[in-house]
Amino acid sequence: MKTVILGLIIPFIGTAAGAACVFFLKKDLKTNVQRALTGFAAGVMVAASIWSLIVPAIDQSSGMGRLAFLPAFIGFWAGILFLLLLDHVIPHLHRRINQAEGPKSRLPRTVMMVLAVTLHNIPEGMAVGVVLAGLAGGSAGITAGGALALAIGIAIQNFPEGAIISMPLFAEGKSKPKSFLLGVLSGAVEPLFGGLTVLAAGLVVPAMPYLLSFAAGAMIYVVVEELIPEMSAGEHSNIGVVSFAIGFSLMMALDVALG
Repeated sequence: MKTVILGLIIPFIGTAAGAACVFFLKKDLKTNVQRALTGFAAGVMVAASIWSLIVPAIDQSSGMGRLAFLPAFIGFWAGILFLLLLDHVIPHLHRRINQAEGPKSRLPRTVMMVLAVTLHNIPEGMAVGVVLAGLAGGSAGITAGGALALAIGIAIQNFPEGAIISMPLFAEGKSKPKSFLLGVLSGAVEPLFGGLTVLAAGLVVPAMPYLLSFAAGAMIYVVVEELIPEMSAGEHSNIGVVSFAIGFSLMMALDVALG
């Protein structure tokens, strides 16, 4: 039970900590710091998608013989297509920042900022919830260490997202407490949807191979579409690449060592 509660709270803490930057920093996070954090989070999420999500999904389908890959294949593509659909509803984070004030924008920049991050946090919360539900249900291949490592990886990714919301809001005239609150609220959907997934564990467990790979597909989409371009933009992109490698290898080691 403690592991489940920690797994739900940790990603939210990452968002809240990032939003709290509005109280301590006068400017945005330095580019190299953002690039390092983004690269590290991307590496953690890719490794988690493989060892904490896809591999357990295939292991749980081993009774299907040579077709054991099929649930993981279907779930993975469902996650990719879900995020693709979501990006047609709300623009990508980096695209929103660059274009929200353009002539075709229908919503205020700050509103789109909060919506973009909030909606992208939903599948991440569900990813943690699925793993925690599997852990609570005793699903094969899912460990407490792997679940917590996944939650920590998502929390690291959430840190710059919290700052991306609170600091521009303050720069546009909102008070520091209100900017912080809006940044925190953008991450509140993660424990909410994660908790709902855990509560529905009885329904989730039978479909666990599909849901685990769905979460993997959603996370890989976020990494490829959002995080990798951000960590590679501009000069000194090697900082992001090295951070990616550190995050990937660390998550791989934690998943095996803590398993």
